[in-house]
Amino acid sequence: MTGYHHEKDQVQRRLRRVEGQIRGLQRMVDTDSYCIEVLTQISAVTKALQSVALQLLDDHLGHCVQDAIAKGGADADAKVTEASQAIARLMRA
Repeated sequence: MTGYHHEKDQVQRRLRRVEGQIRGLQRMVDTDSYCIEVLTQISAVTKALQSVALQLLDDHLGHCVQDAIAKGGADADAKVTEASQAIARLMRA
């Protein structure tokens, strides 16, 4: 079971909102909106996606990683490494 299962509806709503923002960006490009306005909206979409990513990461740490650590063993080490790599990817984005 995923760490975000109890907040799945909220995550889906947030992603649908981002999807709407993307469609808005496409319309802006279609209508030749001013470059800076498009870039501003891209920044807003990027922040919205980062916010969803942080929520998912928090859920992952609080559920998946925490459960693996409680059980111990190689799975715990793997979950910590996996979370660390995910954080590194988010930092590079």
